[in-house]
Amino acid sequence: MSSELSVGVVGAGIMGLAHAWMAAEQGHRVTVFERSPRAVAASIRNFGMVWPIGQVAGEAYEAALASRRRWLMAAEHAGIRAEPCGSIHLAHRDDELAVLEEFAERAPALGYDVEMLTAADVQAATPAANPAGLLGGLRTNTELAVDPTEAIPGVAAWLAEQHGVEFRWNTTVVAAETGRLQAADGSSWTGDRILICSGADFETLFPELLASSGLTRCKLHMLATVPQPAGWRLGTHLASGLTLRHYKAFDVCPSLPRLRDRIAAETPELDRYGIHVMASQNAAGELILGDSHEYDEAIPPFDSAEIDELILRELHRCLSLPSWKISRRWHGIYAKHPAATHYAAEPLPGVSVRTGPGGAGMTLSFGLAEREWQHSPQTTGASA
Repeated sequence: MSSELSVGVVGAGIMGLAHAWMAAEQGHRVTVFERSPRAVAASIRNFGMVWPIGQVAGEAYEAALASRRRWLMAAEHAGIRAEPCGSIHLAHRDDELAVLEEFAERAPALGYDVEMLTAADVQAATPAANPAGLLGGLRTNTELAVDPTEAIPGVAAWLAEQHGVEFRWNTTVVAAETGRLQAADGSSWTGDRILICSGADFETLFPELLASSGLTRCKLHMLATVPQPAGWRLGTHLASGLTLRHYKAFDVCPSLPRLRDRIAAETPELDRYGIHVMASQNAAGELILGDSHEYDEAIPPFDSAEIDELILRELHRCLSLPSWKISRRWHGIYAKHPAATHYAAEPLPGVSVRTGPGGAGMTLSFGLAEREWQHSPQTTGASA
């Protein structure tokens, strides 16, 4: 094992927790700084889907599978839920079925393990698929269900109790330099390596770097139903054919442009708001539904009822649920890089910026951090 370092991590969202875990696992002393009393941003405002199937074959998919292994490890040791539920992409249109069949043909060579399902197979696997117009589906077994409102604080508590990670909550870091962090309350920290994992906050630390990075902000709308009655369970994550134009894994399919063109012609409002619909279920029985995508200058300060209505309209087309009663609505804002799996930069010796997994933080962060710390140079600043 390498010599012990003192590592400071800014941000207690999923990316910050991932780096804190991997550094502590290697025997380093880790301190995490979080400006809020707990993680409150994008890391807890998502589906709770660990979603390898959406990742491009190669390094991204491998990182997703590594994250999956880490989530199962965290479930075992931290006592959080990480259910291997898999997923089904539903096809209710001919072009959706064509894309799924093309992907299934190419999947083995790309490293994916998938199975095409008939309409009857889909209905046997989940009670939630709308049978009207159902043509079939694509099943994978790599996806997990976690509850981010439980998992994020649960992992943080486990890292503190079992790995000795120190968390400084309500501490806003306002300056970072080699070997040193400065907080707004006048306190400071010195150490060997610093990681800035502050999500969609582009203004506080290294604003000029982040302004020129190509990173964008994305706002999404999500909803939750009341707990479904009588122990009804979704059985698996579900995604409509709209998602095929969102996840780049499906870009290998020749029929995808035809599907995109059809959606743009029939329902341009879905493209305007970046709507594609999915569903997951937490342990309480609530269904988590979404979502939409608005970027940068197009992000309004208020939430649009129209977007929620469109999401629910499209979900009604592909799902059949015992209860559609909505209990909660919210939005999240995350960082995304248009051309990379995530954004990585080294603005100063011993200082790293890691952000922007683009809505796939729960899917990628553990794997990305694991890869980095397994090959991490011993960058040293001022000794603590």
